[in-house]
Amino acid sequence: MNEGDGGRGGTPARLPVFVYGTLRPGRCNHDRFLGGRTVAEVPARMRDVVLYEGPGYPYAVARPGGEVRGELVTVDPERYEEVLAALDVLEGCRPGDPGRSLYDRVVREALVEDGGAVRAWVYLAAERVARRLRLSGTLVRGGEWPGR
Repeated sequence: MNEGDGGRGGTPARLPVFVYGTLRPGRCNHDRFLGGRTVAEVPARMRDVVLYEGPGYPYAVARPGGEVRGELVTVDPERYEEVLAALDVLEGCRPGDPGRSLYDRVVREALVEDGGAVRAWVYLAAERVARRLRLSGTLVRGGEWPGR
Protein backbone atom coordinates (compact mmCIF):
# COMPACT_ATOMS: atom_id res chain seq x y z
CA MET A 1 0.00 0.00 0.00
CA ASN A 2 1.76 3.15 -1.18
CA GLU A 3 -0.60 6.05 -1.22
CA GLY A 4 1.80 8.99 -1.08
CA ASP A 5 -0.56 11.66 0.23
CA GLY A 6 -2.85 9.15 1.96
CA GLY A 7 -5.59 9.67 -0.59
CA ARG A 8 -6.31 13.32 0.22
CA GLY A 9 -5.40 15.07 -3.02
CA GLY A 10 -2.05 16.48 -1.93
CA THR A 11 -2.82 17.02 1.77
CA PRO A 12 -1.28 14.31 3.95
CA ALA A 13 -3.80 12.12 5.73
CA ARG A 14 -3.68 12.51 9.52
CA LEU A 15 -2.45 9.01 10.17
CA PRO A 16 -0.26 7.82 13.02
CA VAL A 17 3.43 7.35 12.24
CA PHE A 18 5.27 4.03 12.63
CA VAL A 19 8.78 4.70 13.99
CA TYR A 20 11.56 2.10 14.13
CA GLY A 21 14.88 3.90 14.66
CA THR A 22 16.10 7.13 16.20
CA LEU A 23 12.51 8.39 16.69
CA ARG A 24 11.56 5.57 19.08
CA PRO A 25 11.06 6.51 22.74
CA GLY A 26 14.42 6.74 24.49
CA ARG A 27 16.36 7.15 21.24
CA CYS A 28 18.30 10.25 20.20
CA ASN A 29 15.65 11.99 18.06
CA HIS A 30 12.50 11.14 19.98
CA ASP A 31 12.46 14.07 22.40
CA ARG A 32 13.65 16.56 19.80
CA PHE A 33 10.94 15.76 17.26
CA LEU A 34 8.15 13.97 19.16
CA GLY A 35 8.54 14.78 22.86
CA GLY A 36 5.40 16.55 24.13
CA ARG A 37 3.86 16.38 20.65
CA THR A 38 2.12 13.00 20.79
CA VAL A 39 -1.04 11.68 22.40
CA ALA A 40 -0.13 7.97 22.21
CA GLU A 41 2.90 5.77 21.57
CA VAL A 42 2.25 2.02 21.49
CA PRO A 43 4.42 -0.97 20.55
CA ALA A 44 3.72 -2.16 17.03
CA ARG A 45 5.09 -4.28 14.19
CA MET A 46 5.18 -3.82 10.46
CA ARG A 47 5.21 -6.81 8.13
CA ASP A 48 6.96 -7.12 4.78
CA VAL A 49 9.67 -4.66 5.81
CA VAL A 50 13.29 -5.25 6.92
CA LEU A 51 15.94 -2.97 8.40
CA TYR A 52 19.44 -2.27 7.14
CA GLU A 53 22.22 -0.57 9.06
CA GLY A 54 22.85 3.05 8.15
CA PRO A 55 25.35 5.65 9.36
CA GLY A 56 23.90 6.05 12.87
CA TYR A 57 20.32 5.18 11.92
CA PRO A 58 18.51 2.32 10.17
CA TYR A 59 16.89 2.16 6.77
CA ALA A 60 13.56 0.35 6.38
CA VAL A 61 13.16 -1.44 3.06
CA ALA A 62 10.11 -3.29 1.74
CA ARG A 63 10.72 -7.05 1.55
CA PRO A 64 8.12 -9.84 1.60
CA GLY A 65 8.31 -11.95 4.75
CA GLY A 66 10.21 -9.36 6.79
CA GLU A 67 9.01 -7.81 10.03
CA VAL A 68 10.14 -4.71 11.93
CA ARG A 69 9.40 -3.78 15.53
CA GLY A 70 8.77 -0.20 16.56
CA GLU A 71 6.14 2.12 17.93
CA LEU A 72 2.96 3.52 16.47
CA VAL A 73 2.94 7.22 17.34
CA THR A 74 -0.24 9.29 17.31
CA VAL A 75 0.68 12.94 16.90
CA ASP A 76 -1.21 15.67 18.78
CA PRO A 77 -3.78 16.94 16.23
CA GLU A 78 -2.91 20.57 17.00
CA ARG A 79 0.75 19.93 16.10
CA TYR A 80 0.25 17.44 13.27
CA GLU A 81 1.36 19.50 10.24
CA GLU A 82 4.33 20.95 12.15
CA VAL A 83 5.50 17.51 13.31
CA LEU A 84 5.02 15.81 9.93
CA ALA A 85 6.93 18.62 8.18
CA ALA A 86 9.79 18.32 10.71
CA LEU A 87 9.90 14.53 10.25
CA ASP A 88 10.02 14.94 6.47
CA VAL A 89 13.05 17.22 6.86
CA LEU A 90 14.75 14.85 9.32
CA GLU A 91 14.20 11.89 7.00
CA GLY A 92 15.27 13.68 3.84
CA CYS A 93 11.79 13.11 2.43
CA ARG A 94 10.76 15.45 -0.39
CA PRO A 95 7.14 14.58 -1.24
CA GLY A 96 7.15 16.89 -4.26
CA ASP A 97 10.55 15.66 -5.53
CA PRO A 98 10.89 11.94 -4.75
CA GLY A 99 13.94 11.53 -7.00
CA ARG A 100 15.96 13.51 -4.45
CA SER A 101 14.54 11.84 -1.33
CA LEU A 102 16.53 9.69 1.06
CA TYR A 103 13.29 8.22 2.43
CA ASP A 104 9.76 8.12 1.04
CA ARG A 105 6.81 8.58 3.41
CA VAL A 106 4.25 5.92 2.49
CA VAL A 107 1.09 4.41 3.97
CA ARG A 108 1.44 0.84 5.25
CA GLU A 109 -0.36 -1.35 7.75
CA ALA A 110 1.04 -1.54 11.29
CA LEU A 111 0.01 -4.22 13.78
CA VAL A 112 -0.51 -3.09 17.35
CA GLU A 113 -0.14 -5.32 20.41
CA ASP A 114 -3.86 -6.20 20.61
CA GLY A 115 -3.58 -7.62 17.10
CA GLY A 116 -5.40 -4.83 15.32
CA ALA A 117 -4.18 -3.43 12.04
CA VAL A 118 -3.80 0.34 11.66
CA ARG A 119 -2.97 2.38 8.55
CA ALA A 120 0.10 4.49 9.29
CA TRP A 121 2.79 6.59 7.72
CA VAL A 122 6.24 5.03 7.63
CA TYR A 123 9.49 6.26 6.17
CA LEU A 124 10.95 3.66 3.80
CA ALA A 125 14.28 4.04 2.03
CA ALA A 126 13.78 5.68 -1.35
CA GLU A 127 14.04 3.14 -4.18
CA ARG A 128 17.50 4.25 -5.33
CA VAL A 129 18.77 3.78 -1.74
CA ALA A 130 16.86 0.51 -1.28
CA ARG A 131 18.44 -0.98 -4.44
CA ARG A 132 21.93 -0.30 -3.08
CA LEU A 133 21.04 -1.72 0.35
CA ARG A 134 19.58 -4.91 -1.14
CA LEU A 135 22.83 -5.47 -3.04
CA SER A 136 25.43 -4.62 -0.42
CA GLY A 137 23.76 -3.47 2.82
CA THR A 138 24.03 -5.01 6.28
CA LEU A 139 20.70 -6.49 7.34
CA VAL A 140 19.58 -5.87 10.94
CA ARG A 141 18.73 -9.32 12.28
CA GLY A 142 15.55 -9.74 14.30
CA GLY A 143 13.78 -6.66 12.95
CA GLU A 144 14.71 -4.36 15.82
CA TRP A 145 17.44 -1.75 15.47
CA PRO A 146 19.71 -1.81 18.52
CA GLY A 147 21.09 1.73 18.10
CA ARG A 148 20.55 4.67 20.34
